[in-house]
This record gives sequence, C-alpha cells and structure tokens, in this order.
Amino acid sequence: MIPAKHAIFQTSWVVTDLEAAARRWHAATGIGPFLINRHIRITDPIHRGAPCAVDFSTALAQAGDVQIELVQQHNDGPSCYRDTVPAGGESMHHVAIMPDDYDAAVQSYLDQGFAVASSGLFGDVRFCYIDCVSATGCMMEIIEDSPGIRAFFGAVRKAAEQWDGDTVTLLRDL
Repeated sequence: MIPAKHAIFQTSWVVTDLEAAARRWHAATGIGPFLINRHIRITDPIHRGAPCAVDFSTALAQAGDVQIELVQQHNDGPSCYRDTVPAGGESMHHVAIMPDDYDAAVQSYLDQGFAVASSGLFGDVRFCYIDCVSATGCMMEIIEDSPGIRAFFGAVRKAAEQWDGDTVTLLRDL
C-alpha cells in the first residue's frame, strides 16, 4: 500500500477548451494565472500496453498547496483521458502524487490489482496514470521526483504568488 506521506498535490480536469475553462475557473474561484503548455511532447507514450501518442495541451494554476490542471485532448485517438471522459465531455480526471520512490509507488498500485492506463516521459521525467477508477472514481498520476519537475511546478506556484489578478494576464503560454 502507498504510504500516506505521498500527498496529493494536483487535481486535474479534462475540458473541451482550455482557455474557456481557465476563464470559468478564474471567475468561480479567483485562481490564476493559468500557464498553458500547448501540444505537449511525450517520449515513449504507452496506452494500455501499446504505443499510442496523444495530442494534448494543459493549463496549470496554483490554488494554495493544490495545483489545478486542465487538460484538452486535441485528437480523437485512445488515451487515458478518453478512458474516463468521452470526447466532448468535461469531468475530473485524476489526482497526482510525486513519491520519493517512483518504482515502489507504481508497484504498490500494481500489487493492489490496478493497471497502468498510460505512461511515458515528460522530458526525462517518468510518469504514469494508474486506473484507480473502481476505487476512487478517478485516475492516479504518479510523477517521478526530479529537480527539473520541481522547478517546473515551482514556476506555476511562483506565477500565482506574483499575479495581481489581472484577467488580461490570466492565460500565459509556457
């Protein structure tokens, strides 16, 4: 079993339009800015055990200690996103952890009978989505801890801390 020390630091929603969703999130919650990473390149993408590239973009914002991620899939192919949210739909998709030991965390979920829905590399950082829908109602993303990914997520937090709330700067490309 996964130790409780692996705090959930991110919640993620699949949306149909990143910019419109970010504006809705800001209007409802006041959070921002949303940093947009368009058409993310993933190395060695695997979905349900087979190579399968997905074209997607994300928008990230910090809300206190929790990061909010919005995901828009641009193509119609299979993906961990389409596994739970059909094309044209919007819904919560996953929560994310960054454990000290990536391999042990993944193995812990596999030992419980959960399956890896998708995996790959974001730069040199391994990640995977574990299909925990039967237990939690959503996927679990496991992200390998590294200085680079911490710097990336730190930039999202810093943007929120320095943001003046101006809606003109609500959306920023990374």
